[in-house]
Amino acid sequence: VGATERYGSVGRTLLKNLISSPFGGAVYPVNTSKSQVLGISTFKSIAACPTKVDVVIVILPAKSVPGLVQECVDCGVQHAIIISAGFREVGPEGEALEEQVKAIAAKGGLRIVGPNCLGLMSPISGFNATFANLMPKPGSVAFVSQSGAMITSVLDWSVGQKVGFSAVISVGAMMDVDFSDFIEYLANDDNTKSIVLYMETIGNARQFLSAAREASLSKPIVVIKGGKTDAAAQAAASHTGSLTGSDAVLDAAFKRAGVLRVEDIADVFEMADILSKQPLAKGRRMAILTNAGGPGVLACDALSKNGGVLAELEPETIEKLNKVLPAAWSHGNPIDILGDATATTYEKSLEIIAKDKNCDGYLVVLTPQAMTAPTDCATALKKYATSTGKPVLSSWMGGPDVEAGAQALREAGIPCYKYPDMACR
Repeated sequence: VGATERYGSVGRTLLKNLISSPFGGAVYPVNTSKSQVLGISTFKSIAACPTKVDVVIVILPAKSVPGLVQECVDCGVQHAIIISAGFREVGPEGEALEEQVKAIAAKGGLRIVGPNCLGLMSPISGFNATFANLMPKPGSVAFVSQSGAMITSVLDWSVGQKVGFSAVISVGAMMDVDFSDFIEYLANDDNTKSIVLYMETIGNARQFLSAAREASLSKPIVVIKGGKTDAAAQAAASHTGSLTGSDAVLDAAFKRAGVLRVEDIADVFEMADILSKQPLAKGRRMAILTNAGGPGVLACDALSKNGGVLAELEPETIEKLNKVLPAAWSHGNPIDILGDATATTYEKSLEIIAKDKNCDGYLVVLTPQAMTAPTDCATALKKYATSTGKPVLSSWMGGPDVEAGAQALREAGIPCYKYPDMACR
């Protein structure tokens, strides 16, 4: 409702997204003044649509929304996505409008996503009810965000990183449907293997923690929560119209519910990358394979700082490594295979440690040496992207000399970082 042909408008962009990515359903544009929009016949109202409507997407000025929500209820619509802004985030008048909409919806059994949101999309089914510029490739990570701008940034980044999503959801101001509802749904979604949240306000804290505690038993939940400082909390309130709550209390609650909290925006991107490509580690023990001692030491520091531990290699593993590595290798973890390591050396070493039961995950580090071929080494490791059953990360340190190899690893599904301490975070 609010479909239009006006270039640059939300109504045009969202309608184009819906019809450009077939999802197996019909799209009925509602426009009271035009007979067609983007070549599709329009309807004067929801009631005029030829079949019962499952979802109504609202792109109208806030003052027009209560009347439209009443029409939804009268027509038996059960789901609505309100893209429109102008509710409690703008002050008392908007808050009164929101309460009016909530009362009408509750009386008629209508569930609402939004308002003030980007919409939602399901890359697996092809459903794209957003005004974002692109649809990401299908994957196993669900991204739920209170910020539409965060979503569009993540989507743009995901193209180059080849990260796929099972669902991308903008909750907006959470007038009705909130994080807990989506977590409960995603916990039972077979296409979703992990959940990433960007949160400014938690919504119903009791329901959120209950849903997160249950979901985290089977799927990792990662959250970045804005509004830690007083200034940020005030900014969040002006954005969504909600108070953010005590950060210390939330932090403790996240831990009790099994939710992993990250601090930086970069962490959100990196976690989405890892979770979409690699299995979840079953423990904290990491093996580090490197052709240089210094980066291995720094990786150890970062690993310890972030709660990980160095794996103690099994004696059988060390014996096998002795047979394929130079006598001067480190004989421990980090596994320093020396500066003249070849692609074959990397491949044989990873093959051996991949079978070590004391290791929960692996970090492979390469520094450009005259005797080392970064791209060949990357190619040799590609087959381990999924074969170990454990997460495999990499760090190809340097610039132009290692970029082709780093890209080959990413394309194979092995996340690659510029520096090993970034991988250990």
